[in-house]
Amino acid sequence: MPIKAVVWDVDDTLFDYTTADRAGMRGHLTAEGLLGGSGSVEGALVRWRQITDLQWARYAAGETSFEGQRRDRVRVFLGRALTDDEADAWFRRYLDHYEAAWALFPDVLPVLDTLAASHRHAVLSNSSVHVQDHKLRTLGVRDRFEAVLCAAELGVSKPDARAFRAACDALGLAPGHVAYVGDHPEIDGRGAAEAGLLSVWIDRAGVRVVTDPGPAGPPEGPAGLHRIASLGELPALLGADTRFGAPSTFG
Repeated sequence: MPIKAVVWDVDDTLFDYTTADRAGMRGHLTAEGLLGGSGSVEGALVRWRQITDLQWARYAAGETSFEGQRRDRVRVFLGRALTDDEADAWFRRYLDHYEAAWALFPDVLPVLDTLAASHRHAVLSNSSVHVQDHKLRTLGVRDRFEAVLCAAELGVSKPDARAFRAACDALGLAPGHVAYVGDHPEIDGRGAAEAGLLSVWIDRAGVRVVTDPGPAGPPEGPAGLHRIASLGELPALLGADTRFGAPSTFG
């Protein structure tokens, strides 16, 4: 079945979220006077990311609102009670530093250019449309996507198959005609595969997620998805014309 459209994750797929988050939080904590010494920088960054992951899981499970998870990230990180207004103000100050570090991965614009004539494009994210629409516009790529769908508005988040099928419905295509590209092997990769889409896992770091198959064996991921190390491998995988290199060595 030919692939007619690509649906994209945003954070750590198109947009280098991890680098921006670290740079933004480093600048914010410095400005807030919350870094006591050189040894505290990495620890503070790791703790912020851990708290973010935990609070985001609560949001994905329907235990809190999008705004609530942001406020609780601040409260847990600072270890003190804050009003909603106080937590919102602290988070906005962080966002100023975070947004200053925003950037696309270098392989994004080339692959979007290559696929522009052959495939339709949309976004599916476990965030909110307000956040991701603003991000895509700031990064200069919002006009590349027909639709931007997010968990906050859909009422369902990845890896639930309903989220992926909502993206297919927005394009008017059956899941078998749609590819999904994301950076998380379970939330993105397994979720898309189980929903019937062509699932593509962009694994720039070469993460091992299962038992090592042996010294000579390649990294392996969940069944039912295609693993690539660069978006430059995507056009060949989709059967599109490509000016990029050889197929992925991940298999």
